Amino acid sequence: MTTYRAPVAEMAFTLRHVAGLDRAIAEGLHGDLSDDLVDTILDEAGRFANDVVAPLNTIGDRHGTPLKDGVVTMPPGYREAYRAWTEGGWNALPGPVEYGGQGLPILLNAACIEMWNSAAMAFGLGPLLTAGGVEALSRHGSEALRTRYLEKLVSGEWTATMNLTEPQAGSDLSVMRTRAEPAGDGSYRISGEKIYITWGEHDLTDNIVHLVLARLPDAPAGTRGISLFLVPKVLPDGARNALVCAGIEHKLGIHGSPTCTMVYDGATGWLVGEA
Repeated sequence: MTTYRAPVAEMAFTLRHVAGLDRAIAEGLHGDLSDDLVDTILDEAGRFANDVVAPLNTIGDRHGTPLKDGVVTMPPGYREAYRAWTEGGWNALPGPVEYGGQGLPILLNAACIEMWNSAAMAFGLGPLLTAGGVEALSRHGSEALRTRYLEKLVSGEWTATMNLTEPQAGSDLSVMRTRAEPAGDGSYRISGEKIYITWGEHDLTDNIVHLVLARLPDAPAGTRGISLFLVPKVLPDGARNALVCAGIEHKLGIHGSPTCTMVYDGATGWLVGEA
């Protein structure tokens, strides 16, 4: 069984005396945050990483994330751990207060992320991608998208992904082919294939919010022609969107993380930010 002990004391020292958290607290940059509260959060995060997350590492690596008929089955213990994670408020730690988050510094959350990923990276990658989705929507999403999706992403009731890479493109996004066709009602129809999508499909939440890079019909060539779209697994009316996980990549060390090939076949999405 995997063992891990979070270096809480070293992390606290680094946050205070290297990264400048003490100074930021003294200058009132983080509201009511105090040294005692920082210590409490780090101690509790360490216990959760040690006792709940770390045991998942070996289990996830041996079980993997089998795919059958478009459905991914997560390793044993993941569902219970993820429920404890959300109920403990860990997903909401850096989230915007107006959507149910705790509004704590990203710097403090970075130390917690280090614990989750060190204990079991296959588990920690899912919340990490969701945090990125929250950040993108908070800064660039329309009011309608923020109202519809942020509260459940911040709480962890839903998870988020980022869809960039394609089979023919690799890391060269300038030759990306996924397209977005305007539907005439403010939404778009997304078609294309994405690979290496972390936590692209799983059975831990009722919905997954995919952030997908795609091209509009009149988009210029190269990276300047890329736009970002929110494409949920389940649409607001409860219908399943036209997207599917078509395969699982088996990556050394993170077999417990579903690394998916995602296929979009005219899936409904909405523009995030400007075209």
